[in-house]
Amino acid sequence: MERIGAVLIDIDGVLTVSWKPLPGTVAAMERLREAGIPLALVTNTTSRTRASIARKLVGEGFPVSADDILTAPAVTAAHLRQHHPGARCLLINTGDIRDDLTGVTLVDEDEEESADGGAPDVVVLGGAGDAFTYAALNRAFRHVQRGARLVAMHRSMYWRTAAGLDLDTGAFLLGLERAARVEAEITGKPAGSFFATALAHLGATAPHALMVGDDIESDVLAAQRAGLTGVLVRTGKYLPETHRAADGTPDHVIGSFADLPALLERPGT
Repeated sequence: MERIGAVLIDIDGVLTVSWKPLPGTVAAMERLREAGIPLALVTNTTSRTRASIARKLVGEGFPVSADDILTAPAVTAAHLRQHHPGARCLLINTGDIRDDLTGVTLVDEDEEESADGGAPDVVVLGGAGDAFTYAALNRAFRHVQRGARLVAMHRSMYWRTAAGLDLDTGAFLLGLERAARVEAEITGKPAGSFFATALAHLGATAPHALMVGDDIESDVLAAQRAGLTGVLVRTGKYLPETHRAADGTPDHVIGSFADLPALLERPGT
């Protein structure tokens, strides 16, 4: 374990499904804590704030705090503050994440065309769900056509729930980009800046860090392109056909997060 300076861990599909722990995941994280390995939970989850996620995970037995969690909304807020300071932002997202969007000016539907403020400068897509109605997406389309920038928290096509796979933002984003003839600014995984932010938070470097995820493209191969070691788990949204069709090969493939401590104990890992 001496060679590993940090471990980045996806949450949904890796530690939990529908916020219930997968077998052996709590014990595996406890072993990482006992080994003193710095870790961060890096997630594109957009339905909860960092504090809410921490409370839920702690309630399920995971030894984590809000400081261990980096979310796509929190990184999006930093991106908007840096690249679009003072912009009026229309957020389309399922779940209340406003507490993690500090320093961002959000406008609601009634304010979009207000005489004093004008149309939004930026359209921000969060997580898919009930908020992704035809009316909401068509409104986003019209604003982007008129010149608003398009920012998306991630490109995930689907995620695993207790009921099966559900469509996610990426399935809608592709159509919006093609119709509006623009390319969205992506802030969460697979953006390299997301991994860089997580490593900076831990004071770690990519060659000595490891990323564990169930999404071969957005979690694992994206991390490997950023210089990290990638570990794919066969849980969550993992599908054999997606694995075979991927553009690259994961550094490691394990059955589940419960197998990670054993992987780290192998010589030369």
